[in-house]
Amino acid sequence: MNPIWLEHYPPGVPSEASILRFDSLKDLLEQSCERFRARPAFTNLGVSLSYDELDRRSQAFGAWLQHEAGLRRGERVAIMLPNLLQYPVALFGALRAGMVVVNVNPLYTARELQHQLADSGATAIVVLENFAHTLQEIVATTAVRHVITTRVGDLLPPFKACLVNFAVKWIKRGVPPWQLPGAVAFNAALGRGVHHRLDEVQITQDDIAFLQYTGGTTGVAKGAILTHGNLVANVEQTSAWIGNILREGEEVVITPLPLYHVFALTANLLTFVKWGANDVLITNPRDIPGFIKVLRKTRFTVITGVNTLYHKLLDAPGFERVKQANAGALKLAVAGGMSVQRSVAERWQQRMGVPLIEGYGLTEASPIVCANPLDAREFSGAIGMPIPSTRVEIRDEAGNPLPLGEAGELCVQGPQVMRGYWNMPDETASVLSVDGWLRTGDICEMDARGMVRFVDRGKDVVVVSGFKVYPNEVEEVLMLHPGVREAGVTGVPDEKSGEVVKAFVVKRNPALTAAELIAHCRANLAAYKVPKQVEFRDRLPKSPIGKVLRRALKQVPAA
Repeated sequence: MNPIWLEHYPPGVPSEASILRFDSLKDLLEQSCERFRARPAFTNLGVSLSYDELDRRSQAFGAWLQHEAGLRRGERVAIMLPNLLQYPVALFGALRAGMVVVNVNPLYTARELQHQLADSGATAIVVLENFAHTLQEIVATTAVRHVITTRVGDLLPPFKACLVNFAVKWIKRGVPPWQLPGAVAFNAALGRGVHHRLDEVQITQDDIAFLQYTGGTTGVAKGAILTHGNLVANVEQTSAWIGNILREGEEVVITPLPLYHVFALTANLLTFVKWGANDVLITNPRDIPGFIKVLRKTRFTVITGVNTLYHKLLDAPGFERVKQANAGALKLAVAGGMSVQRSVAERWQQRMGVPLIEGYGLTEASPIVCANPLDAREFSGAIGMPIPSTRVEIRDEAGNPLPLGEAGELCVQGPQVMRGYWNMPDETASVLSVDGWLRTGDICEMDARGMVRFVDRGKDVVVVSGFKVYPNEVEEVLMLHPGVREAGVTGVPDEKSGEVVKAFVVKRNPALTAAELIAHCRANLAAYKVPKQVEFRDRLPKSPIGKVLRRALKQVPAA
């Protein structure tokens, strides 16, 4: 397919991004720290960390990993943290020391955590003590030999740190009892790290930066191998797209989505470090009153989120005062991770004066592939055009390009496309061709301007508030219950989350209840994966080879 979208790019957006400007994410960080040393880099809980402090503390943590923990170049360091100041310090410390970062959802159950740590071969993990009890259950079954624990307030000024840590542990009761012999406190690691010199590690764009776990298009979680070059490219591609309206060293970006998710990792943290911005980290965006309080106090210029979050903000009491406090500072509001509802987009533009700019991406593409033009005056309903240095094609089941306007699988080629899945050559070969074309599994169509419109998921992935849920995994957990004979899982529409998980179950034990099944799932799955609805049936629709037909589940009436 010819890149017809290039003719319709906004003025000033290049067809190709300058993807060779930085040798690595390490190089990107160090240049930004030098250029913006006195500016705030990250703000959380009312406290800012400057680029100079980020430089010094990430050096200290990297030196601790090298000299105290004895980790070697290429070893995997897991980070199991919400949005706190500790996250960028740990992230850049590990990358500067030549390690590979494995982002971990703090809400994982022990089973999910064990799979990711064992599969990645992580030898160290940074974990918030609120979740240390989960790690305690399974750490002995993994290769982890260094545990670094931290508390919510650890990088706050001493008095505030004491108050916050006391409140989290004793007032909110947010820290279940845990025991991890030999664990090192994060601040202690930083304190010891300053006495060592961070060994210089030559990192190139070909070196692995992240094992970013995803279900891909099917199956259990897989580690997408994202190199420094993949992430640098996507930062530069994104920067080329947004460069006409933003200014280096002046932006303030609101980050409510978790940094362990690839969307916020690239679109917020990495991109805006390059821009010398102040990244305001929201630790608990579910606390909408608290979130709105931060928005009212901050003259922010950029915000990113998912449809669900924007919907909650618009419905929340007191949000009308956010625009008054912002006083026209907002330049860019980005939505991704899930489809944006037109009603939400229109309400947002009416309230805040800027449109929601919807984009599309996936973990295997670092993640950004398409975005709507930033000069858009209203919501388009499309996921946008391919960003610079990106080619896309809409293909049929045989892999042949389709004419404009016809729906087919979206395939992507570009410098942001992953190297493959960690230790899974067959899975890699099923989605990644030898010439670098990635099969996304998503059904889309393209118009004459090169605008791509999302039609449906080619597979059965359920997207709950921007997070992917894979039916195979949920079905496997359901089948572990002795009262279940057969199980099928689909997504069903939900006004708040976009979709929720629904389970269809054939009972083995007639006394089995929906509440009992949901409790079983809660013990084995992260909250967003747990079925919100359970429907019991006498039988499930199946293919000739006995496979449950998930799409038919929605169509066949209960027996």
